[in-house]
Amino acid sequence: MADRRLQVFYTVAKVLSFTKAAETLHMTQPAVTFQVKQLEEFFNTRLFDRTHNKITLTDAGKVVYAYAEKILDHYEKMNSEVRELTGEVTGSLLIGASTTIAEYMLPSLLGAFKKQFEDVNIRLQVGNTDAIVAMVENNMIDLGVVEAPVYNKNLEVEVCRLDEMVLIVPEKHPLANRDKVSVEEIRKYPYISREEGSGSRSVIDHYIREQGLSYSDLNVVMEMGSPEAVKMAVEADVGIAIVSRTTTVKELKLGSIKAITLDPPLQRPFSHVRQKHKFRHRAVGELLEFAVDYCKEKAVEQGFQLPSEEDMKKYTSRKSTASND
Repeated sequence: MADRRLQVFYTVAKVLSFTKAAETLHMTQPAVTFQVKQLEEFFNTRLFDRTHNKITLTDAGKVVYAYAEKILDHYEKMNSEVRELTGEVTGSLLIGASTTIAEYMLPSLLGAFKKQFEDVNIRLQVGNTDAIVAMVENNMIDLGVVEAPVYNKNLEVEVCRLDEMVLIVPEKHPLANRDKVSVEEIRKYPYISREEGSGSRSVIDHYIREQGLSYSDLNVVMEMGSPEAVKMAVEADVGIAIVSRTTTVKELKLGSIKAITLDPPLQRPFSHVRQKHKFRHRAVGELLEFAVDYCKEKAVEQGFQLPSEEDMKKYTSRKSTASND
């Protein structure tokens, strides 16, 4: 019911990119450009300055943006309050998830949620942890689910479960029969890493520093953009890698890789992230409650550790020596 032109304009103004706005809205770039042009014709003025492949808001654009934010927020509140009265849980949710979670956790969770709430439409954005946290911060998604600690006072973070990171090696690798292995030993072999900005990468980098070494001490032969790519490279005997135990179930059953516990052990949080002060659509509240319960149930079933109060503080409160990798 809210003016589509205003929604599209607001998204473009938020990210200052027609291309990124098109991706967020699941529209083509020409369609986004057309909607903005329609709004500019309505106001009979330009809302964006376009120079050298860069866009900025004009003075008129800044005014429209400020009002658009309020209008769209009030629309969400109106819609939610009416639905509350009628008992309906409907609407559209835009969720962002880091790669490991999107590939290995969310399909079953969202499938179970849709069976209970058929009238809620869900769209999923996949990116690394840095990208998802930025989307939550910039109000581009309703909820983020990420795989690294989040130290941001403006965001509400709830740790769902703890995930174990393990070293994976080819079946006939010299380390294959080891029960545990240290970073000092890992650096002796070709290593396959996730890309910079990945939640896995940031957690591993921090872990390596705690052992008195750095990322540059590893014999990195390749950087990959997904857990699947990393595992395939390990299976092909390109190198060894540290990955989430969650991602290794199929390969361990097939016997194509071996998983070895790190010494000392390495755990990381899987967390739900949202804005603290943003009005919460009822469907978001239902999904968040459902996701927390579902995540904890599955963690118990699969033998993962549930977070304690101390874990919650550890992974959401910045320490003086910690950094938001």
